[in-house]
Amino acid sequence: MVLTTLRAFWRFSRPHTIIGTSLSVWAVYCLAWLVNAPQATSFLWLGVGAWGACLLGNVYIVGLNQLWDVDIDRVNKPHLPLANGDFSIAQGRWIVGICGIFALAIAVGLGTWLGLTVGISLLIGTAYSVPPLRLKRFSLLAALCILAVRGVVVNLGLFLFFSQGFDPPAQLSPRIWALTIFILVFSVAIAIFKDVPDMEGDQQFKIQTLTLQIGKENVFWGTRWLLTMCYLGMIAWGLLTAVPLNLLVFIGSHTLLLILLWWRSQAVNLDDKAAIASFYQFIWKLFFLEYLLYPLASWLPAFTL
Repeated sequence: MVLTTLRAFWRFSRPHTIIGTSLSVWAVYCLAWLVNAPQATSFLWLGVGAWGACLLGNVYIVGLNQLWDVDIDRVNKPHLPLANGDFSIAQGRWIVGICGIFALAIAVGLGTWLGLTVGISLLIGTAYSVPPLRLKRFSLLAALCILAVRGVVVNLGLFLFFSQGFDPPAQLSPRIWALTIFILVFSVAIAIFKDVPDMEGDQQFKIQTLTLQIGKENVFWGTRWLLTMCYLGMIAWGLLTAVPLNLLVFIGSHTLLLILLWWRSQAVNLDDKAAIASFYQFIWKLFFLEYLLYPLASWLPAFTL
């Protein structure tokens, strides 16, 4: 019984978002640490606290979306615990409420910047899912919500929060700006492609996604080119920047991932919902890898080409 409940909670938390949030927290912490490495060891608890607050906030946001999308999810995502009855609506509300309260309490308790980061994220997440705003109904506003949180608020807010632990405080360096711009554009790609596997339910419940407006073929094409721009931009920045980087790892990894993206995209059958969903998860894996490879190339000894 306990194991079944834990498995349902894991599905309720949307594991790919949990992994993405975890990697983003620790990647930004590592970049802040890189600026003030001699002092950083005594501030590990800031990373742990921010991680906990962000994970709780993540569950609040994705759980709230499921509470308001139960009927849609029964068509698009019947495996989710509210859609298939593993959790009742009342249980879902309790989980969302508790996670939201504790996320905000921990964040505010640890510092102003973390409080703002988590608070703004929860506010945007609420506006995304809950009437009367329910911004997810509008493709442009839905995309703006996702890229605002994933692309800007989390990266810059967490960096500023972690910098409070250093003396003098770490500044917003070119390292964090480059990562933020990459994630910002990457989040646009995620935002526009995420509705392609859900066309059936969105059409039935009149959610005006970009996929329904311009067609899945155009969304697929646009997503691939946005991601291509991300990788070409990083390769160009690596070649032009004066920031110390291990360029063998930095440029090599981004070139390899760009090739992998185009190779993987060739096999996608847009008439097969499972194939589309698989490609969407592949995009999330690329997102995860950036939060691993970027700090790695920053931490390894500088290597020029």
